[in-house]
Amino acid sequence: MAISAQKIKELIKKQFPQADIEIIDTAGDSNHYSATITAHEFKGLSRVEQHKMVYKALEGAMDGNNGILHALALQTKIK
Repeated sequence: MAISAQKIKELIKKQFPQADIEIIDTAGDSNHYSATITAHEFKGLSRVEQHKMVYKALEGAMDGNNGILHALALQTKIK
């Protein structure tokens, strides 16, 4: 299964409406992405907590064998 960069962005945008989000399909297969998310919601949180927030926003898209997103290189920044 695959997921589009636009769908990933939509899922993240629901959780972080004011965030700057850049999604890149790193392998051209709609299955391996890198994402940079800059959001004020990350202020005061550790990098691990920030990433957990993003994974939660993906609504299960990366959940084990049932996930439709295989790989996401994630970078979070404070806005």
